[in-house]
Amino acid sequence: MSFPIVRNRRLRGNAAIRNLVRENQVTVNDVVQPIFVTHGTNVKSEIASMPGVYHFSLDRVKEEIDEITQLGIQAILLFGVPDYKDATGTSAFMDDGIVQQATRFIKELNPNLLIIADTCLCQFTDTGHCGVIHHHPITGQADVANDPSLELLVRTAVSQAKAGADIIAPSNMMDGYVQAIRAGLDEAGYENTPIMAYSVKYASAYYGPFRDAAHSTPQFGDRKTYQMDPANGREALREASSDVIEGADFLMVKPALAYMDIIRMLKDNFDLPVVAYNVSAEYAMVKAAAQQGWVNEEAIVMETMTSFKRAGADIILTYFAKDIARYLQK
Repeated sequence: MSFPIVRNRRLRGNAAIRNLVRENQVTVNDVVQPIFVTHGTNVKSEIASMPGVYHFSLDRVKEEIDEITQLGIQAILLFGVPDYKDATGTSAFMDDGIVQQATRFIKELNPNLLIIADTCLCQFTDTGHCGVIHHHPITGQADVANDPSLELLVRTAVSQAKAGADIIAPSNMMDGYVQAIRAGLDEAGYENTPIMAYSVKYASAYYGPFRDAAHSTPQFGDRKTYQMDPANGREALREASSDVIEGADFLMVKPALAYMDIIRMLKDNFDLPVVAYNVSAEYAMVKAAAQQGWVNEEAIVMETMTSFKRAGADIILTYFAKDIARYLQK
């Protein structure tokens, strides 16, 4: 039997060769750990649908920050779960809001830990929507009012930057949100604070566990008038292009796993860092299967993260960040 001159298996012969020619690698510098902070005292409450992820009160968040620091993770994504909600999400932009308090406290614990503040209203409004609601004058149909919501999002972003947030990450999908927040930050003296835009955020079924964690389930309707249709790909280029023009510093795709074609599309068309958000249901499905003994959790997680890198992600937001850091330390 004759063989071709080219033998592709030559470069797979042992671990050292495979390591030498590996095209994509995941490091602890690539991952960001989300954290949920809430009011109260002595709260460390596991989120039922997200094993290993907790709500922390400020007096208990230190143990989480210490663990993250010891593992070498350099950045967190901060979500707040307030004790007060109203129609305009007032507690999102109060100086003593839960995100603002947590930001100041965490910066005291570790000034070098990068804090990315999620900038949205859905956890803070009594409707669970990402902005203020208006009703159509004829049909009475309720929807999110785009421009009035921008004013509140700007106030939220400025208050977060004032508290010490290193990066503002607006997740609301309002038209013109990057430009409005950029102008607001600049006017307030935070011209060097980057914006991590949730540029391509789909109206996805993969958010279910997060809505339990953030207490942000819409009280009526859905978010399909502002989040993207999962069937659309080219539209992602329009969304990302708008954010680039308006001054975004990062471009995010959310969710990640079902949208790796979109990650690649952004990587090929823009020169800003691309962020992939490995969302709550993507996490929960692997955890549930691993608990049943159906999959090798470490192998699945690392293969998935490598696939995000291969697709073009520069940064990965993931609830697996601490697990990944432990795997890498081994």
